[in-house]
Amino acid sequence: MKAQNYTVSRNGYNVSCKLYCEDRKAIRGVVLFGHGFGGHKDNRAAERFAQRALDKLHLATICFNWPCHGDDVRKKLRLKDCDGYLTALLEDTRARYDDPALYGYATSFGGFLFLKYLLDHGNPFRRVALRCPAVDLYRVQTERIMSPEELEKVMKGKEVPVGFDRKVALDKTYLEEIRAVDLLHRDFTAYMDDVLILHGTKDEIVPFDGVRAFADEQLMEFVPIEGADHRFQDPRTMDEAIKVILEFFGD
Repeated sequence: MKAQNYTVSRNGYNVSCKLYCEDRKAIRGVVLFGHGFGGHKDNRAAERFAQRALDKLHLATICFNWPCHGDDVRKKLRLKDCDGYLTALLEDTRARYDDPALYGYATSFGGFLFLKYLLDHGNPFRRVALRCPAVDLYRVQTERIMSPEELEKVMKGKEVPVGFDRKVALDKTYLEEIRAVDLLHRDFTAYMDDVLILHGTKDEIVPFDGVRAFADEQLMEFVPIEGADHRFQDPRTMDEAIKVILEFFGD
């Protein structure tokens, strides 16, 4: 499997991307992979998924950096820029591959952003798979990722570096933005047949029960992955998730 780094420059944005593909003429579609908070495009889960997607369904995979993540140069994380990055990538992918079948796969923070995109623009994908999506991102960010000391500093108007692989500077404006989205009280039933949610029963970051309740409320298919933590670090659980996702995409 070949991996190629490239940059999408469109609509005033520069989106750093990584394409997994063999023969572009042989692919039957493209998967856009949205990583989680503090992640980046050089994502091992994306690479593992991409190999299976090529082998099983002849789907190429594009993993990309959200604003302020990986080698992205932006300094402030804003939802309008996240929206702009995904829009730019969708437009570029349609042009680059002559309007291919598009699929979406996102995790955690990326799942929140993909769901918000559906609300704001409609669904650009044939199918969307969300692994442990942070549907209540404000609570996850302030109670599971940030420490009480970090939250206190932000609420006092300071910027605080928060994250995992790369620290992202968060401020009060960002927290107010994600709180205002309030996915839990929005209606996604128009997309219920096109969205699959998977969640690890041992997720320590995004509460399992809350996401299951959201999926039930929205009439979306929900698949629990027994024993999986937030990052699906056990290869067995990751392989199980990939199998379910590819079956959903191939249906």
